[in-house]
Amino acid sequence: MAFLLMFVTVLHLVTLAMLFIATMEKSWWSWGDIENTDLWYKCTYENATETWLCASAKDSEWLQSVQALMILSVVLSSISFMVFLGQLFTMSKGGLFYFTGLCQLFAGFAAFAAVLIYTFQRRAILQDSRELENGHFGYCYILAWVCVPLLLISGALYVHLRKRA
Repeated sequence: MAFLLMFVTVLHLVTLAMLFIATMEKSWWSWGDIENTDLWYKCTYENATETWLCASAKDSEWLQSVQALMILSVVLSSISFMVFLGQLFTMSKGGLFYFTGLCQLFAGFAAFAAVLIYTFQRRAILQDSRELENGHFGYCYILAWVCVPLLLISGALYVHLRKRA
């Protein structure tokens, strides 16, 4: 039981870190090594100064939806972890971590909705004159997709986890 508890805790922390990185880093869509776009900025590599020049991303309703859902996912997962720690020390023996599991499941559904919106509405989100065929999804987008099943699995594990000691 201690192993399962440790596994769920580590899974939660790893997933939370990956979710935070996916939300804050600079690569949801990339055009090679010269331009990246994320949820917040559009960055272009300047050869003359060898630096990245970043400007705020053009707001669209779809982008704001993705931003809100990713932030909601991070917040729900953080709340879930704090509640888990509280329940770990205050819950009676044999209790189930229902609230923790539900928060984690909702975090997974929010992240899932965000990446689906980004997948199907990327033309409207990017609002770019450049051809999207020349670009590709960045590592943060892929990281967000990886977080979805991990969040759902950890949520399901929390729902079935009983406090033994």
